[in-house]
Amino acid sequence: MLPSQALLPAVVFALTALRALASDTFLAAVYEHAVILPPATQEPVPPRDALALMNKNMDVLEGAIKEAAQQGAHIIVTPEDGIYGWQFTRESIYPYLEDIPDPVVNWIPCTDPSRFGPRPVQERLSCMARNNSIYVVANIGDKKPCDSSDPSCPRDGRYQYNTDVVFDTQGKLVARYHKYNLFRSETQFDYPKEPEAVTFETPFGKFGIFTCFDILFYEPAVVLVSKMQVDTVLFPTAWMNVLPFLTAIEFHSAWAMGMRVNLLLANTHNTTKAMTELSAHPRLSPTYPPAINWSLYATSIKKFPGENDTFSGTVRKDIFTFRELRHKDGNYTVCQGDLCCHLVYQMSNKTRDEIYVLGAFDGLHGSLIKYHWQICTLLKCPSTSLSTCGQPVETAQTKFEMFSLSGTFGTSYVFPEVLYSGVQLAPGEFEVLRDGRLKSKNGMSKPLITATLFGRLYEKDQPHPLRISL
Repeated sequence: MLPSQALLPAVVFALTALRALASDTFLAAVYEHAVILPPATQEPVPPRDALALMNKNMDVLEGAIKEAAQQGAHIIVTPEDGIYGWQFTRESIYPYLEDIPDPVVNWIPCTDPSRFGPRPVQERLSCMARNNSIYVVANIGDKKPCDSSDPSCPRDGRYQYNTDVVFDTQGKLVARYHKYNLFRSETQFDYPKEPEAVTFETPFGKFGIFTCFDILFYEPAVVLVSKMQVDTVLFPTAWMNVLPFLTAIEFHSAWAMGMRVNLLLANTHNTTKAMTELSAHPRLSPTYPPAINWSLYATSIKKFPGENDTFSGTVRKDIFTFRELRHKDGNYTVCQGDLCCHLVYQMSNKTRDEIYVLGAFDGLHGSLIKYHWQICTLLKCPSTSLSTCGQPVETAQTKFEMFSLSGTFGTSYVFPEVLYSGVQLAPGEFEVLRDGRLKSKNGMSKPLITATLFGRLYEKDQPHPLRISL
């Protein structure tokens, strides 16, 4: 699925083939993979069994890579955990890991497989790329030995990293990225000592890469786009959909629009296919969206009356301040902390069995890693009880003739989300004005679940867990 064409650059989901039809465009592929999982066990399996399982998944990936190349794709992205799954302890994942060298060694595993000793997974991925003349992006596990001279060395004498690798059309290893922001269940892996901003050049633009949970943080995600000026971000992920703000299609498309960059996303799920064409250098395109002042409009107006008519509600343990939209149309304000959210709206119909609210949240989110959100949201409640507002909901019946949502954000990193009933995107039906307003365009064709401005105050995040332990 793709975001609004008015809000280029693009985000790409499912199996997507992308090809260089001209010097300024390319076709790329992302593959949404149903991973063949190993049996859940606390004990390591023999290395031959681990390789056999990985080969089963690589058999599937190789078919997708061949098909993408046949359609003219120059690059394909495969999912996080796509080669061995995620059901591991630190000990049980070890047979699935390989030592992955720094790309500066200028190595083609397919033609020189014995240079660093047996590396069967890297060798096979390299050959997939070389034999099909396509860039291949995959997620595997890296292991690095360490000893007592390193005070941070784990007791078992090795570091284990969740790792992305990229092989070019000759099969050469051109990029290696160690995931910096591990999800709380990834106890099988170590945090790298420093965040890595990994980029590489291609004939069709400058690429950067990071993994899954990384997208929510400044390092490396924002650094790659804002400081390294990449044209396209590669994003292997094993994303868990979380309503109302963090379903994959919703947040990832919003991030691509907010950061104004191409995002090639491959998730773990059922296999699907789609096609799209991207600009190789989106910043040079005349359609590249202008910079947005996310607080300009909201700070220029007075609060709409009645802002004290509020109540509290919980969205995944975060306490929001809500106001019920009691009428078919109106102007509303709700504030929390330094954030005030303004909404102007008109519904096509106002039914008694559906309740919508305007909500604001300004604070830290998370448990192990705490990071600062500022959120303005128009959302549907699951029932007519206000106590349910903020809980997940997937369907709605109410259509909006129009809405305009804005907030007094303290950040330039704000991601616009609009989600229809059935958890569907709304391409072409909304826009973001340069003064920070998220607005509908010419009415809404389907019932609305949520319209949200999702802000991130990276400078107010608590320290990374690795930094805390140092």
